[in-house]
Amino acid sequence: MPFLKLAAARIKPGLAALLLAMLTAGCTTLDQPSPSSAATNRFAFAQAQMGLEFRITLFAESEEPAQAAAGAAFSRIAALNSVLSDYDADSELSHLSAASGTERWVTVSPDLWRVLSEGQRLASATEGAFDLTVGPSVNLWRRVRRQEQLPDASLLELMRSRVGHLNLELDPVRQAARMLKPEMRLDAGGIAKGFAMDEAMMVLKSHGVRSAMIQGGGDLIVSEAPPGTSGWKVALAGLETDPASMPNPPVLSLENRALATSGDLFQFVEIDGVRYSHIVDPRTGIGLTNRILVHVVAPDGMTADGTSTAASVLGAERGLALASGLPGVEVQITWRVGEEKEQVQSPGFFRSLSAERRTDGN
Repeated sequence: MPFLKLAAARIKPGLAALLLAMLTAGCTTLDQPSPSSAATNRFAFAQAQMGLEFRITLFAESEEPAQAAAGAAFSRIAALNSVLSDYDADSELSHLSAASGTERWVTVSPDLWRVLSEGQRLASATEGAFDLTVGPSVNLWRRVRRQEQLPDASLLELMRSRVGHLNLELDPVRQAARMLKPEMRLDAGGIAKGFAMDEAMMVLKSHGVRSAMIQGGGDLIVSEAPPGTSGWKVALAGLETDPASMPNPPVLSLENRALATSGDLFQFVEIDGVRYSHIVDPRTGIGLTNRILVHVVAPDGMTADGTSTAASVLGAERGLALASGLPGVEVQITWRVGEEKEQVQSPGFFRSLSAERRTDGN
């Protein structure tokens, strides 16, 4: 697949203005100091992948190796989309879904196996609050959001009856999978993006890139800190506020970490005065109404992505417990109670990440 270079820019030393603004549903990267060495020039690239825009920011000696590294990373994301997409009828995930109800074991690729294995681990840990088989309910809810009309109870129950992680079986010896009920559909949307960013970062490292950030939607992953800094500065959104419009947002300083954000700041539908999130509870088949925002920091993108989705469905208390039991994972959960907002954090969410607040315009 040819590399589509939507944006590529060398940031020259001494430039004190905003270097790169990446506004998403969950975070904003703040200005980073300009490098003083020609061997550490900053480049930014963007490309549409997985139904959204992915951005790669990296430091390299010159544009040619920077573009080669970014192009290879984007190609890896595109290859994973052909494996994990539930929109593409020719994807490996869709082919596996099409075999549901036949009780036939289907050998899967190493990439799909990793996602299925992690998804089933999360499903077990959350008693189905995270569920890769949620596809039938998600497809129904996409129609609900388009039509702004709730489905009748019988259709809702029919779709929900096709969901259930216990009906997805994995055989680790043959690295094969099968789904026991007819008309089941897999949806890896709650975990695939994080996995793709992990893999893309590995590609960048294989090209000799030591300091980089990959961002897709409300999720990101970073490697070593930019030259001359202690980490990548990331401003967090509020429950109802884009960080770009916040005068003093909370800021994390991240290095060799991933950050995932789940919430309904931008993706929701209001029907009969009720606000429904795009995140569907697999156990009910209905979009969340708990007005929750989850930020998860983890050692890798797949863990951060899956944990933030699961915690959104579980709610504050159980979501905090889930994250606290995972090595190297920190979480902040904000939710609305009537007209008030409440918030909980794991002990190390700010302290261990050297959080700071933006107090000036630099």
